[in-house]
Amino acid sequence: MPTPAPSVRAVAGTAPGLARPTDRRTTLRDPSFRRSWALFRAFMREQQDPRACYTLLARDAVDQIEAYDGPVGGRTVVDIGGGGGYLTEEVRRRGAYGLLFEPDPRELGPAPPEGAVVADGYLLPLADGSADVCVSSNVLEHVDDPQTFISEMVRVTRPGGLIYLSFTNWLSPWGGHEWAPWHYLGAARARARYERRTGRRAKHTLGENLFAVHIGPTLRQVRARTDVTVVSARSRYWPFLAGAVTRVPGLREFATWNLLLILRRCP
Repeated sequence: MPTPAPSVRAVAGTAPGLARPTDRRTTLRDPSFRRSWALFRAFMREQQDPRACYTLLARDAVDQIEAYDGPVGGRTVVDIGGGGGYLTEEVRRRGAYGLLFEPDPRELGPAPPEGAVVADGYLLPLADGSADVCVSSNVLEHVDDPQTFISEMVRVTRPGGLIYLSFTNWLSPWGGHEWAPWHYLGAARARARYERRTGRRAKHTLGENLFAVHIGPTLRQVRARTDVTVVSARSRYWPFLAGAVTRVPGLREFATWNLLLILRRCP
């Protein structure tokens, strides 16, 4: 059962105190080889230093949001499935009212942002049109009903508001997550190989907490909706021609790596 809905301002009650922006590094040009290399290096160190990795990723995501929609300061930003709350912390540093909804208490970690709510992304405890910006970063491949999940993102976003949705598609070199790229040879075989080589139980199991989401069908379904317009469909991390790669059927399923959709809620 989802947690009863608090008021938007109550959840983010500490946000005004966090609203004074702190010093941030210079935004990396997007797309660029420098930015892609910095993100790749962070991903490669994710197991050793997850905070550094996810802090950089959150900062980069908010930079992208602001590039499409202006500063987040003073606005309500809803992060669905945001784990330890790195993006919520980042938008609060920039003066936003950041709200974090995460279905798995274990993903919140030992020190989640104040006001974090344990809630299902299919049924958020928010009124219609509560968010100026709604974010889902690397979550869609972990839900078994992506369209219902997207519909809930749309519902809680105000008319004219922005939706930032990114996911790692199944045929990406990273589609198998910790057991990639061996997922190309079959999920069960890749998972068994990972466990045999590491001596650890794999975090993800296809069909349970990881699903084969593809770019082509997702783009067709989103473009067929009448309640959003597609502002951008691009590779989130690709260093050049980030939008062009998603327009080539077949190739995009392998080359995009991570699809970023910027959607605008229709009036």
